[in-house]
Amino acid sequence: ILSLSSQRLYSESVLKTMIDIINKVQEVLKDPDNTLIVLSGGGTSGRLAFLIAVSFNKLLKGLGQLPRYTYIIAGGDRSLVMSQEGLEDCALLGIEELSKAPFVAGQLDFCMNNLDIFLPVLVGFNPVSMARNDKIEGWHSTFRQVAERMQKLQESHKAFILNPAVGPEGISGSSRMKGGSATKILLETLLLAAHKTVSKDTDISEKCLLEILRTYERAHKVTYAQSKKIAALVKQAGTSLQKKACVYMVGWHTLGIIAIMDGAECIPTFGADYNDVRGFLIGDYSEMFNKEADLIAQGPQVAFSQEDFVKMILPSLTELDTVLFLFTLDDDLAEVEKLVVQVKEKTSNVQALSHATVGQYLPASLKKLFPSIMSIMWPILFLEYEGNFIQKFQRELSTKWILNTVSTGAHVLKGKILHNYMVDLRISNSKLFWRAVSILQRLTGHSQARCLEGLLQTIYDPEVLSDDIRNAEQSKHIAIATEKNKVVPTALLCLLRNCSVQEAQLRLDTSPSIRAAIESALNAPGRKRGADKSDSTGRRM
Repeated sequence: ILSLSSQRLYSESVLKTMIDIINKVQEVLKDPDNTLIVLSGGGTSGRLAFLIAVSFNKLLKGLGQLPRYTYIIAGGDRSLVMSQEGLEDCALLGIEELSKAPFVAGQLDFCMNNLDIFLPVLVGFNPVSMARNDKIEGWHSTFRQVAERMQKLQESHKAFILNPAVGPEGISGSSRMKGGSATKILLETLLLAAHKTVSKDTDISEKCLLEILRTYERAHKVTYAQSKKIAALVKQAGTSLQKKACVYMVGWHTLGIIAIMDGAECIPTFGADYNDVRGFLIGDYSEMFNKEADLIAQGPQVAFSQEDFVKMILPSLTELDTVLFLFTLDDDLAEVEKLVVQVKEKTSNVQALSHATVGQYLPASLKKLFPSIMSIMWPILFLEYEGNFIQKFQRELSTKWILNTVSTGAHVLKGKILHNYMVDLRISNSKLFWRAVSILQRLTGHSQARCLEGLLQTIYDPEVLSDDIRNAEQSKHIAIATEKNKVVPTALLCLLRNCSVQEAQLRLDTSPSIRAAIESALNAPGRKRGADKSDSTGRRM
């Protein structure tokens, strides 16, 4: 629910903050020898930082200029292709990464202590008053305290907070969806506007900002005109997951980055195995990564390239697997066709999402290989050099929306979601730990203390809970929970049925799905339905 006082994307105050930030970015672009733009985040935000840095360095390269963008992601480059949410909890690690969430809070604090070197900008989608106010383990401040300090500095333009409200997520707390898309839109809009105005030597105007923002509105309409085909793809992917098979998304160039992001995000969100839904990047990835050596030949969990797909995935593909190809008609279509032919020898469940501009057509030899193709047609844009990147950004966002829908919908069909809660999330950081407690409260009606006790009992089973365990640092609970499967649904059944961990696990193992097992417990005879209570602690989901 959005209050009438919430700042929205087109609010005057948000547009003014964007213009203020653009003016600062222009100063950086005009002094290329002594400045750098650093994009940093954990999880989805860190992967978007990588994508946007790659895009704008490519823009600069086309102008004959040196790279001026770099990225930082919690956990380093391995986190680009695999889930390592636990590293987002370390504020000191964030500071180490900058000087050579809690991770981000540490960096913002470091920047504010060194304003002669840094200009910190925080992008988020909640009011500062709703920022997490828990103690950050091993550090001196809460995230809210850091944000409040930034608010004061914003008055003198020494720091900025850009935080329009975008409304609740379709899956409660799944910020990879709306939050991720809004992050991409905001950063690309303000950075592209800065580049355009610097090249033309003009001042930024609200009109220029709105023109770019509205191109994303058009991308939304073009994308969701394909709703029927998206739904069919959701059903196909869901069938693969229900049959314990896999969904592979193979994308060319930056569409491959979008695919990798989507697959990596399924692990913490749905408690998925790393192989359930995963993406691969086809094309040249040299000069993209900070530490390419951290990714090359590092084992199956870190596989991401065309070579990895051909060597590790292709030989073991089965008829039950689904493979989705993502490309534009500007890509090497002979290469696309060759890989599709190889995949079709293993499975007939091949699908395609292609992006074309008006006047481009898919070759008949490639078209006949797919039972169905989702072909998105984009208008021809007659724009200056920087403006040509708008269509690239639109295609990426369109692909993100579709893949988010497909992977989320497939996991819904598999029974991983109940009442729009991710009831099988993997507890891999502090945010997800407390979200798990909140989900237990909402679905059982029990107190926070009872739910926390039930969660810890499930995490540490078969150990008996002692005061030492109860009082241990939260990082210890998370480290153990991360390595276990079905922690949240097991704890839910224990609380709903007042049963042992072993009985709960048996019920989950013999049920058609996690959702079915929980619904059966909720509807069990004699059980008093708990009210769907809000978290009395005020803790955000």
